[in-house]
Amino acid sequence: MIYAVGDIHGQKTQMDRALALIHTDGGTGAEVVFVGDYTDRGPDTRGVIDALIAGVEAGRNWTVLRGNHDRMFTRFVRDGVIDDPQIASGKGWLHPALGGRDTLRSYGVTLPDADAEIRDPGLVDEIAKEARAKVPETHLDFLESRPLWHRTEAAIFVHAGIRPGIEMVDQAEDDLIWIRNGWLDDTRDHGTMIVHGHTALDEPAHHGNRINIDGGAGYGRPLVPVHFDGDDWHTVHETGRSLLWPRAE
Repeated sequence: MIYAVGDIHGQKTQMDRALALIHTDGGTGAEVVFVGDYTDRGPDTRGVIDALIAGVEAGRNWTVLRGNHDRMFTRFVRDGVIDDPQIASGKGWLHPALGGRDTLRSYGVTLPDADAEIRDPGLVDEIAKEARAKVPETHLDFLESRPLWHRTEAAIFVHAGIRPGIEMVDQAEDDLIWIRNGWLDDTRDHGTMIVHGHTALDEPAHHGNRINIDGGAGYGRPLVPVHFDGDDWHTVHETGRSLLWPRAE
């Protein structure tokens, strides 16, 4: 039996709720896979990462994967990088839509009140310098050391998805944490279920060959854990489990 938790995006209260549901359903020793994107948009990225580190250090049966927002965060703090070529819109990490500023505020970094995207090189450098002073090295090391995918008997777990037809050991990092095109519309059997996040929905969805568990917590929607018992996939709620039926595509 295994549980999976989708994109948390700084929503510590929702993370606590999801873990409480898992505790009630499967006990404190339950195996849990987190599929990445712990940072950005929500108000408490720092608290989320503190909790993940504490759980791993306490020996909880947790696998914590890395997402694209986690990489953007560490790259900014390390090197002041705000752009990623995978962002088709050209928006930088300090654009309000990406939520990087929410992450920095959770660490007490000073930011302008204006909603406009921050791109002035001098200001970006100033913010990055303060971030390096305030973001714990342990948080950066933790995120940078997270694996990109995890295989169990039940499924392959990954942040964004896979490049269909390519062996997992040959997958590119950018695909594993960013892919949408050529993945979300691919209906072939991948040999095992692929459980992923990254593309926000209103709730987790079973697509036959993949399960998207990003229920949109980064946009204020509930964080809904998913459970596999060896036969079926379920979502987990205060009222119990609900069978996750494959959607008609």
